[in-house]
Amino acid sequence: MQRRALIAAPLALPALAHAQPAWPQRPVRIIVPFGTGGSADVAARFLAEPLGAALGQPIVVENRPGAGATIGTEQAAKATPDGHTLLLMSNAHTANETLLPNRPYVLLRDLAPVAALTIAFHVLVVHPSVEARDVAGLVALLKASPGRFDYASSGPGTPYHIAGEVFRAMAGVEMQHVPFRGSGEARTAVIAGQVPIMFDAIPTMREQIAAGRVRGLATTGPARNPLLPELPAVAEALPGFEASLWLGLMAPAGTPRPVVERLNAEVNRILALPLTRERQAAAGAQPMPMGVEEFGAFVARDVERQREWIRMARITA
Repeated sequence: MQRRALIAAPLALPALAHAQPAWPQRPVRIIVPFGTGGSADVAARFLAEPLGAALGQPIVVENRPGAGATIGTEQAAKATPDGHTLLLMSNAHTANETLLPNRPYVLLRDLAPVAALTIAFHVLVVHPSVEARDVAGLVALLKASPGRFDYASSGPGTPYHIAGEVFRAMAGVEMQHVPFRGSGEARTAVIAGQVPIMFDAIPTMREQIAAGRVRGLATTGPARNPLLPELPAVAEALPGFEASLWLGLMAPAGTPRPVVERLNAEVNRILALPLTRERQAAAGAQPMPMGVEEFGAFVARDVERQREWIRMARITA
């Protein structure tokens, strides 16, 4: 028996040599390729505490905005694929696959899907100086004065920009896009009356609507939104219109599958917590739990859907 054990021991060495090291071995960073205070940043910081507690290591949120989210995304794509770097992404990334042909990465080649997070819808607002009281009135006003009105967004290729351009195309109107470096700057311009129209996040704009600083016209989901139940959906006046902002996590391609599976399981567990659902509802969002393969398929479909919208509306970055 001793001789058999001595013979078996060397045979086990190759298996031990290829065993995966313990993970995580140090803090995990989530790169957010958008500015602070936006939906993606808020989601990353909300996720950081419970995910860090589950993994036994701190989660560090790093904001790396710029160049239509490509700066931070490139950093994530080129990071060591060991599970210690993640990317907080949105449908701005699926739009960029068409809008930015010269970006330094390919989304589903250089990054691996990990988990879906949440989905939220927007609100269409105008400055009080705009005469329109509803979507039909706004469309009529825009058609009567082609090219006279501008709309603000948080930047080229962002969900708010795509919403504005798809609205313009579906309504058959003319209005000019005025991009800003973030939602905060765009919102300030609309409140000040410098730009009269904007699609924006419902929780943030709800306070401005209540204070009379802007006028809410409609929300962009398939039905009325519980945070602004008095407003109709845009689709009630413009059938088929829908616009959203969804968020997810990705990792550098080549990240070990067990790490990806563990992250997916922990994120889905956090999304199912009553506290998470309560806070997301207050933020106008809904948890969107998916398995790894399901989320990958979702991202691929959204790339194609964004491509169709961008071509229909003739959007350029």
